[in-house]
Amino acid sequence: MTEKIENQPINYNLIKHRFRGYLPVVIDVETAGLNAKTDALLEIAAITLSMDENGYIQLDQKYHSHIQPFEGANINPESLKVNGIDIDDPERGAIAENIAITDMFKMIRKAVKDAGCQRAVIVAHNATFDQAFLQEAVKRINAKRDPFHPFALFDTATLGGFMYGQTVLVKACQMAGIAFDGKQAHSALYDTERTAELFCTMVNKLKDLGGFPPLSSSPNMETKEV
Repeated sequence: MTEKIENQPINYNLIKHRFRGYLPVVIDVETAGLNAKTDALLEIAAITLSMDENGYIQLDQKYHSHIQPFEGANINPESLKVNGIDIDDPERGAIAENIAITDMFKMIRKAVKDAGCQRAVIVAHNATFDQAFLQEAVKRINAKRDPFHPFALFDTATLGGFMYGQTVLVKACQMAGIAFDGKQAHSALYDTERTAELFCTMVNKLKDLGGFPPLSSSPNMETKEV
């Protein structure tokens, strides 16, 4: 149910009003397989988004860490060939899951609060994959105060197909005019940066085309969940 609060103009140059009170946070994971319940989470990156005074969204804060496989985790050698991760390399600087996830959540919760949002929402390429691995890690470490919505997400593969006719990240970026270095692909931070740029480009393009705010929206009426 919604309560309509009249005579309170909505400032659409605040990010809290762009995504229904949710703060988009772009994430990417690198893993040792495709099964979120059994395979190791090896790397994670997150980028929060902000909005400038003209209502355009942009990249804000970044978090990145290499992660030690959890006890009993499955390691698929074929997956390591794809992402190029050597889990025994001491220079990887891998940390425990509980430290990585806790530190990332601290950054995100602060960003959510600073933006005046209610929760964060995941943005990722083929987002259900990243969401599943993050949620399983949250369960393993019994993380408190998960800032993310439990099931809502923005999938840039879907949005890229809608906007550009391309669902592969590199091809969608190329169509959007975003440089993409294939040699750096499958690095969680690099892929998160490109995904964030792609998402921002699409959202800002919609604004430029006059697609948001909707023409039917009343400038003098705000809706609030109750």
